[in-house]
Amino acid sequence: MSQIRVLLADDHPIIRSGIRLLLEQAPDISVVGETDRGSDVVGLVERLKPDVLLLDMEMPGKSGVAVAQELQHSGAAVRVLVLSAYDDDEYIASLLATGAAGYLTKEEALNTIVDAVRGVARGEDGWFSRRAVAQIAALARKEQTRPGIDLTEREVEVLNMLSEGWTNQRMANALSVSERTVRFHLSNIYEKLGVSSRAEAISWALKRDVRG
Repeated sequence: MSQIRVLLADDHPIIRSGIRLLLEQAPDISVVGETDRGSDVVGLVERLKPDVLLLDMEMPGKSGVAVAQELQHSGAAVRVLVLSAYDDDEYIASLLATGAAGYLTKEEALNTIVDAVRGVARGEDGWFSRRAVAQIAALARKEQTRPGIDLTEREVEVLNMLSEGWTNQRMANALSVSERTVRFHLSNIYEKLGVSSRAEAISWALKRDVRG
């Protein structure tokens, strides 16, 4: 069985210890390193070559956003799953813009962390805690088309489902269409928004908060 290599970056020792214990109970996951300093993360990623980086937002030396941006610019292959005590929309939008695969609040992470790590390692995006999903969905529901972007009513519906973390299969079932049709709608949405991934589409919706 191929091991999923995980690097854990969090400056709270109790949280870090608890997450490590949960991950190491999974036979297919191996924690290859950990740090409590943001300034150490990029170097550890380069040296340890983890598949998944569990990244705290607030750490000494360098913030999670700055770390994720640096990894994005360097072209690092590691997949980033954010762990945060915050569900602020600016935090979420900033991390999604760097290509982060998901955003879990710490109070909910213990219930989903193993599945999330496995999903992210498989290349899945959209792993969000309920609080983060609620934040995204509240904004996405208010997001309508803007000049120059003509989303159809169905595309807006699909974008809302996407922002709520729904899988293609779940969307297909809810809309009584095939997964191929869902992929067609997503492709059209990405093209109209000028994005190339699920995370970027959600980030687009977040950045256009029309709460007034």
